[in-house]
Amino acid sequence: MEEYRHMYKRSIEEPTKFWSEIADQFYWKQRWKEGSVLKYNFDVNKGGIFVEWFKGAVTNICYNCLDRHVRDGKGDVIAFYWEGNDPADNSQYTYQQLLNEVCKFSNCLKNLGVKKGDRIGIYLPMIVELVVAMLACARVGAIHSIVFAGFSANSLAVRIIDSKCTLIITADGVYRGNKFIKLEEIADDALLLCETKGFLPKSCILFRNMKKKINEEDPSSEFKPKTAVSQTVSWLEWTELMSTSADSCEPEWVDAETELYMLYTSGSTGKPKGVIHTHGGYMLYISTAFRYVFDYHAPEVFFCTADIGWVTGHSSVTYGPLASGATSVIFEGIPTYPDAGRFWQMIDTYKVSKFYTAPTVIRMLMKFGDELVKSYSRESLKILGTAGEPINPQTWIWYYNIVGDRRCSIVDTWWQTETVRA
Repeated sequence: MEEYRHMYKRSIEEPTKFWSEIADQFYWKQRWKEGSVLKYNFDVNKGGIFVEWFKGAVTNICYNCLDRHVRDGKGDVIAFYWEGNDPADNSQYTYQQLLNEVCKFSNCLKNLGVKKGDRIGIYLPMIVELVVAMLACARVGAIHSIVFAGFSANSLAVRIIDSKCTLIITADGVYRGNKFIKLEEIADDALLLCETKGFLPKSCILFRNMKKKINEEDPSSEFKPKTAVSQTVSWLEWTELMSTSADSCEPEWVDAETELYMLYTSGSTGKPKGVIHTHGGYMLYISTAFRYVFDYHAPEVFFCTADIGWVTGHSSVTYGPLASGATSVIFEGIPTYPDAGRFWQMIDTYKVSKFYTAPTVIRMLMKFGDELVKSYSRESLKILGTAGEPINPQTWIWYYNIVGDRRCSIVDTWWQTETVRA
């Protein structure tokens, strides 16, 4: 705690020195100039409100998430263990493999005319291709706008129109438990809604996710998008594009204040609002928060259960862990399929050290009893995390006593699309 208090005091009293030392751990094509670490104005009487971190310095967050680690000899380190909705469906990706895939998809984007500043809509389930797509956007300097794959066609259309996306990336479908979600049909309906509002992206890339069949209610292989009738949206196949794409791609080197992604507020207080985060400041903050909040040390395995469609998923599934060279778990399914022991089984299988979920999920799993949790080994666990809402005492005590065996610290974090804090 003494070290924490010292670091916190320095970050408040000497923010320029504190964050410069953090920044030195990352790769910069061009370093910042003295006096440009932090500039801001919160006083409307003195002009426009703004915050700038390391403006003028040149970097790329994708390079710092992938190339930097491969360059340092960590290409064989596992970046992700991926677990599908079906427990038998799983795979793993090293940093080198992930870099190759991201470079290939970056070239696909460039071949389609995507350039720096373009906005790309992503409507994908929790598959590694979602990470590939968002990192490829960052690599070429495009701005990704990810929409949670459980949202309706109308919600997707509102975000496409507002962000003026030139390209949409989606999948044919996904199973969440026994429920099949026809993502391609939802995306196509969204494009029809966009058409009625006078705005349409140029293209839509479709990833065929449905390789395994679970029941008879499966997607048709003969899907024909309605928007194809108007010949205004080109539907392209992910696999075909990738098959002829090279696995090397020079990053687009951008100013630290260049826009990285847009993420929309939930809309619970009115029309959803798009919030922008940038390459430099976000990269430094989110990687630092990840390492210190969860006390991450390689080769530990980190498991955040949040969907990447939310800010916690952006920060604690993709950018925070990858910028720190961590090994993480990505989970496609739901915590109660095929039974309510799914999370505990995954902790046991992948020897998870740091587990991060929401109080709502914990309360739900409490109902299935203590013995189900205890039937799986959780000896690898060191730290438990919660996010999404304040955790109530009864839930905290169960989480501490049962899941953590009364030996794991619990960190309670809070995030908002508008603030990104821990």
